[in-house]
Amino acid sequence: MKTDIFGNGELKLLIDTFYEKVKADPVIGFMFAHVNWEHHLPVMYSFWENTLFYTGGYSGNPLKVHQNINKRCPLTQDHFNQWQNLFIETVDELFEGEKAELAKQRALSISTVMQIKIMPADE
Repeated sequence: MKTDIFGNGELKLLIDTFYEKVKADPVIGFMFAHVNWEHHLPVMYSFWENTLFYTGGYSGNPLKVHQNINKRCPLTQDHFNQWQNLFIETVDELFEGEKAELAKQRALSISTVMQIKIMPADE
C-alpha cells in the first residue's frame, strides 16, 4: 500500500528514484552527465520540501539555472515532456495522497513556467 509524502524521508526517496531514472533516460539523461550529485541532490530535497511544505529552506533561482542550461544545450518540448513524464511516473509509483497530487501539480506548473520563459514561442 502506498502512502503520501509526509516529509524528508519520502522526498528523498522520490528525488533519488526520479534522478536514477533521469540519468538512464535516452532523451534527457545526457544533460545530467556532468552534474555534481553531492551538491545537486540536497538542493533538490530543499526545493521540493519548500514547494510542498512551505519550509522557506530553499533560496535558489531555478529559472536562471535552466536559462543557463538552455544556453549550453537548447531545451525542447521533448525535454520538458520527458522530465514531466518521469517525475509523474515516479510519484505515481511510490506515493498516493494529497501531497503526492500536489507534487505532480507543482511539477507541471513549474515545467510550464520554465517552458514559457525559456523556449521561443515558435517551438
